[in-house]
Amino acid sequence: MSNRALAILSSGMVSSVGLTAPASCAAIRCGIDNIQETDFKDEAGEWIMGSEVPLEKPWRGIKKLSKMLSSAVLECLADQPAPPLDQIPVIFCLAEKDRPGRFTDLENRIIQETQEELRVRFHPDSSVSAFGRTSMGMAFQQAAELIHAKGIARVIIAGVDSLLVGATLREYEKLDRLLTSQHSNGFIPGESAAAVVVGPVPRDDEPGLLCLGAGMGMEEAGEQSGRPLRADGLVQAIKTALAEADCTLNAIDFRIADLSGGQYSFKEAGLAMTRLLKERREHFDIWHPADCIGEVGAAIGVAIVVLLLEACSKGYAPGKKMLCHLANEDEHRAALVLSYQSGGSYHG
Repeated sequence: MSNRALAILSSGMVSSVGLTAPASCAAIRCGIDNIQETDFKDEAGEWIMGSEVPLEKPWRGIKKLSKMLSSAVLECLADQPAPPLDQIPVIFCLAEKDRPGRFTDLENRIIQETQEELRVRFHPDSSVSAFGRTSMGMAFQQAAELIHAKGIARVIIAGVDSLLVGATLREYEKLDRLLTSQHSNGFIPGESAAAVVVGPVPRDDEPGLLCLGAGMGMEEAGEQSGRPLRADGLVQAIKTALAEADCTLNAIDFRIADLSGGQYSFKEAGLAMTRLLKERREHFDIWHPADCIGEVGAAIGVAIVVLLLEACSKGYAPGKKMLCHLANEDEHRAALVLSYQSGGSYHG
């Protein structure tokens, strides 16, 4: 096991299909979605379909993001014998800085609003990982540094995002990335917030989900580049994560990814597997929760870890060792290797 491994200790989640982690994960397990007409129209004048989080008031913008994020953070701390929130560094997973329709000064505004919601001032070692869907990969590396190098006992990794923003939808529609009445090769926009508490790996006799390795990669042949795709960035991210976890892809039981629609992302994921798998496998299951919660941007990485924690602890995950891979619209790629320790032994 890597000496930078982390344990996922608890979770919280707000999504279009549930306002808590258990509710969201139960809906995803059953294949339930909440896809409805939004208040936005496409270029043909038809309503755009989306996955909106149904809060008690019609909040929008930064206010809604902070409400969702606060709820997820409080939930992940509810059953944890952890220090007060102001003593736990928080790593915020947010939209990449050049994302169309990104709110101005997002980092400062979301932190300020969330502090006001929670009535707390975040730990000075708190930071931002603004890499969109791949933010989780960088966040785990930052959390490992805080825990293993600085001796901090607990870190919160929290992601929040919404693609249900007019400017965002308009730009993605122009790029033919959005599912509309005129374009079938695209994603359904959504919004979500998710949070996990991570800490050092517990004793072997304590059950828990472990992150054994994280890797990042850069893809030069993006969807808009016109260059032939070889999935080099995703392959590099997966190789790095596997090396840090000291295992091979053949030891992985199943995969979970941020795939949310569009042929390019599925092609990239398939190419990466053909280049990395050394033995033929009859079945190699892949989960993509965006089918239920929509494309939720920077929140998806944390939401995936929340889902894995719930699936493993409740016994419906199809294996003990899993690979998570994530890919941005830009060149950034990320991968995580996770394993469930059911108590008494480590599944390595």
